[in-house]
Amino acid sequence: MGKVIVSMTLTNWADQVLADRGFIPAVDIRTCTVDNALVDTGTTRLCLPVDVIEKLGLKKIGTIDAQTATGPQVVDVYAGLQINVEGREGRYDCVVLPAGQTPLLGLIPLEDLGLDPDLQNQRLRHLPTTGKETYMTIL
Repeated sequence: MGKVIVSMTLTNWADQVLADRGFIPAVDIRTCTVDNALVDTGTTRLCLPVDVIEKLGLKKIGTIDAQTATGPQVVDVYAGLQINVEGREGRYDCVVLPAGQTPLLGLIPLEDLGLDPDLQNQRLRHLPTTGKETYMTIL
């Protein structure tokens, strides 16, 4: 089996809204690209290193109890992040990782963006967004 590594563009969504409404210039939108995000279906959320979160100026909104590889931990949650992965875009909260750790693209954003890991070919498969085959369901 292989692993899937992707590039993600990360944007402070609050900055984007302020720029869209003319309150700040577009050049002041805090954004960055990470080229080494690991697609991890064993992880629930999007997880980013603290240095990336600080660079983007995201707001801490609380903590959650999480099961980690080293056991249960309380982790910080940050809001206001817009991500773009292979042309699919969404807004999510993220969980903090120690500085220098590999960013993790978890199951919730993968499903929401309609991206399915193809481990054999080490890439993401884009699920259909239109017609009868669309991955979106509203029940």
